[in-house]
Amino acid sequence: MSPYPNLVSDSNLVQDTIELLTCSGGRAAASEIVDAVFKISHIDDELAGKLIFDLIGNDRRFKLIENNTVELLQDDSHSRLLKDLDFVVVDVEATGAKTPPNRLIELGAFRIRGGRIVDKFLSLVNPEIPIPRFVASLTGISNDMVKNAPVFAEVAPRWLDFVSDSVLVAHNAPFDTSFLNHEISRVYANHRMVNPHLCTVRLSRRAFPQLSNHRLETIAQHFSIPIASRHRAGSDALATAEIFIVLLTELEETHGIKDLAAARNFQFPEPAEQAALT
Repeated sequence: MSPYPNLVSDSNLVQDTIELLTCSGGRAAASEIVDAVFKISHIDDELAGKLIFDLIGNDRRFKLIENNTVELLQDDSHSRLLKDLDFVVVDVEATGAKTPPNRLIELGAFRIRGGRIVDKFLSLVNPEIPIPRFVASLTGISNDMVKNAPVFAEVAPRWLDFVSDSVLVAHNAPFDTSFLNHEISRVYANHRMVNPHLCTVRLSRRAFPQLSNHRLETIAQHFSIPIASRHRAGSDALATAEIFIVLLTELEETHGIKDLAAARNFQFPEPAEQAALT
């Protein structure tokens, strides 16, 4: 089990348990779950409770209540006001574009609270594989620079403590979160971060459709936000954080978006907009 509350199991058994509880009104007996998920019938209630505890006992999405009953807890983060949330804006650099086999070489992040940057996380990462020449040229990160850097297993505890229960934000969030979760799963087998995330590419497409494109440098130039060193995690994360602060103001003042659920829905085009893009 993971000691970090922002990690959850990615196993098929847990996903099947979530589906069963969702279809059962959010609550079911442990023996019922064991029957449906583990395919073990006529099991003793106490033993069923122990099996389920081993499966989901450290997963914050569930609550074990008396009489060996399991409850699926509602995630209330989506209803929270944006002004009350912490955001961690992250950027990663890697040896290539896909996982596997590629690995992280740098991780940079900035915490936003109350519309201000209040903390940062910066680290080179030893990928334990060679950095391709093209990536070294693009990022300026060489094999010599990372050979004495910590491997991700050493970085992971500090990273998970830094993120805590914040909302993750990135420019092309699916890329960054998939790399982070791939690395995390290597350290904490079959686990991933459960933090909700927002994508500044998607948000900016909706909020600023007049821009010629929504690459990081284009948006940064539009708002006179400098990028000290493009394709370095710290510099790109800082620029993305400053762009996201602008987006937070735009979401509330222009579009009336005040909570996380509305912001997550806003980052996807309306049907009419989607049709116009196809």
